[in-house]
Amino acid sequence: MAKKPSKRVKHIPQRTCVGCREVLAKRNLIRVVRGPAGVSIDSTGKAVGRGAYVHDKHLCWEKALKGALAHALKTELTEQDRGVLIHFMESLPVDDMNES
Repeated sequence: MAKKPSKRVKHIPQRTCVGCREVLAKRNLIRVVRGPAGVSIDSTGKAVGRGAYVHDKHLCWEKALKGALAHALKTELTEQDRGVLIHFMESLPVDDMNES
């Protein structure tokens, strides 16, 4: 019996949030990159440098900034880097407390 031709399933890249360790599609996360100019938010997802991914949730950013983000980027966050990231975090909507 011949096999039916099956439709190819498109590969969806998966990434792990450094704040809550949940694995999601890459498009659902925000990329933070350590590049030549320092640590910044990568809105394109294609910036040069070492990247780490975080949810768009306030709670995940708080956890990530406690040390997981610096560890994932393999660097120490300077006060200027931390200020940029905290400013971005404050622009995010605040989560409900009963979400993980």
